[in-house]
Amino acid sequence: MKIIRTYITEAIEELHHVRWPTRQQAIKLSIIVIGFVAVTTIAFGSVDYLLAQFMQLLLSFA
Repeated sequence: MKIIRTYITEAIEELHHVRWPTRQQAIKLSIIVIGFVAVTTIAFGSVDYLLAQFMQLLLSFA
């Protein structure tokens, strides 16, 4: 039980050393992440769509 208490105490102590982002930094970084996710979603969706169309074209010849 003492090991768990020591672990939790040291974890909380380490959290005091963390340099947390400001509200503006958090908002800016969140917008960047959302933008990146949107761009990659569009890219992967486009590739998936094109490959599906290509497969349909190939299967229509059979």
